[in-house]
Amino acid sequence: MKAKEKCRIVSQECIASDIYSMWLQTDKIAKNAVPGQFVSLYTRDGSKLLPRPISLCEIDREKGQLRLVYRVTGKNTGTEMFSKCHAGVPLETMGPLGNGFPLSEVKGKRVFLIGGGIGIPPMLQTAKEMEAEAVAVLGYRDELFLNEEFEKYCPVYVATEDGSAGTKGNVMDAIRENNLEADAIFACGPTPMLRAIKAYAEEKNIPCWISMEERMACGIGACLGCVCQSKEVDSHSHVHNKRVCKDGPVFLSTEVEL
Repeated sequence: MKAKEKCRIVSQECIASDIYSMWLQTDKIAKNAVPGQFVSLYTRDGSKLLPRPISLCEIDREKGQLRLVYRVTGKNTGTEMFSKCHAGVPLETMGPLGNGFPLSEVKGKRVFLIGGGIGIPPMLQTAKEMEAEAVAVLGYRDELFLNEEFEKYCPVYVATEDGSAGTKGNVMDAIRENNLEADAIFACGPTPMLRAIKAYAEEKNIPCWISMEERMACGIGACLGCVCQSKEVDSHSHVHNKRVCKDGPVFLSTEVEL
């Protein structure tokens, strides 16, 4: 059940280059949220009409708080404005939005939690809530973040493009180098990574759910900027399309074309 609230910033810190961690105090949003969902944050700048969709990194339902870990995408952007806000500042927030990862589908199984770049944060709450044998495989360009927090909940394997930590290369290289195997996959990250994971899952004949949130713009189904090609005809547009923010962001990998 989504709601629109003025949420107060509880705390905020920079945890890596251009990566910020923000805790928000909500009224209803946190209580209704599940891993894999996102919220839309509205800027305090009237010239920026569209909200910014940001995935949920952690959910504290007891305190009614959400943790958002996001990347500042450039100068004069909504995310840069958020990064300059301090504790106590209210931000108009809509959520929880989208669907989440189907945790019940993988109960008791061995599951890869694969995150790449800013697709890593939503996998943390997923790791916390799984009743399964989770294995996190995290891909970075160079600088690590959140990896030590995953270690509280599951084994962690890291890949970096420059080889400064873990396996040199990408998440698929880390899986191969460490001879990892799983019964199912949950993944979030850039499209080339998801494409490789989808192909791997089909080759191994294991179910795979991918979160395509990097393609979202408005987060509420209005702008159609996040449309992806689907196998089935969409009931909304009557073509082979799905709106990532409304129908996703989590899809069974066999449902979508990448």
